Amino acid sequence: MTPISHNIGILGAGQLGRMLAMAGYPLGQRFGFYGDAPDAPAARLGHLFAHDQVDTLDRLTAWADVITYESENTDLAQIQAIEAAGVPVYPGAASLYNSQHRGREKALFNELGIPTAPWRVVTSLAELRQAVADIGVPSILKTTTEGYDGKGQFRLNAISDVDVAWRAVGEREAILEGFVTFKRELSMVAVRGREGEMAFYPLVENHHHEGILRLTLAPAEGISPDVRQAAQRYVRDLMGRLNHVGVLTLELFETEKGLVANEMAPRVHNSGHWTMEGALTSQFENHIRAITGLPLGSTQPVTPWCAMINIIGDTGPVAEVLRLSGVHLHLYDKAPRAGRKLGHINVVARSRTERNKLLQALQGFVPDGLIGKIA
Repeated sequence: MTPISHNIGILGAGQLGRMLAMAGYPLGQRFGFYGDAPDAPAARLGHLFAHDQVDTLDRLTAWADVITYESENTDLAQIQAIEAAGVPVYPGAASLYNSQHRGREKALFNELGIPTAPWRVVTSLAELRQAVADIGVPSILKTTTEGYDGKGQFRLNAISDVDVAWRAVGEREAILEGFVTFKRELSMVAVRGREGEMAFYPLVENHHHEGILRLTLAPAEGISPDVRQAAQRYVRDLMGRLNHVGVLTLELFETEKGLVANEMAPRVHNSGHWTMEGALTSQFENHIRAITGLPLGSTQPVTPWCAMINIIGDTGPVAEVLRLSGVHLHLYDKAPRAGRKLGHINVVARSRTERNKLLQALQGFVPDGLIGKIA
């Protein structure tokens, strides 16, 4: 019989690594983390191979049976070196290469027939001026690499915004995207195993504030079969082309003319945190199952009325959260800081009415007025 237990190395020791380990330990897995801080969220859940030791990555590679990563900002050269050493890395270098550069990502989408906003990569102010002339305004200028949670982005509302936009992104390579008029933002979390088997979580509805995800409703209501099938087809094509193993998330805009892809993440994703209590198998457990060659678990929701609230900047009155039935608190053991994700709250309800009442009780954790728009 093939052993179930593996030594799993995770590049990164943040909250995603923490939640992966918490999902994997009941399956008999062992974890080590490649991190840079002894107080990182995952540091106490396994051996920390610290960045400040020169031979650390080699020691992690020698110890691990399989390696995964937390972020698309992971150093591609590290992944390639680990693969060359004969240790499997999931997802592989192709998934990381395409997802960590917005231009390559958009080109892959278009190659696979996945709709996107009009876009253009620019490397100078002159190229940006021409791109704005071609694409028009409003439009969004984003750095091609490293931006997340609204960082490295600037919205152009007029042609006269070109100079300030270029300065705002650091006068570096960027991508200009045409503005998409959408009804709502959606995302699909999916997982692919080593043998190519796939499973799809339902589309969810996401609400952002200042570029940061604040609230997810799961599953999204009113999704037509055509929209669901299109989203699954896009993700299936992406995972197949990339030979992706593990969780992959595709962020989408729902428009009057159908779905428009925004970006993908080759990892467990914030909009999938609701699955920890809201699905038969969480995204974290399914990622561990996939990369270790175990059978994938069911992605079926336990109820149609789930939600996730991000705790940002300050933990707030979390003791009050624990008084609510059907509400689950997850803190990441991180120090408060403006704009920082400190934890999340999952809601699992028996009806829309019950879910909305619980969201009303939790509205102090989100920007003013957000809950009122949907509850």
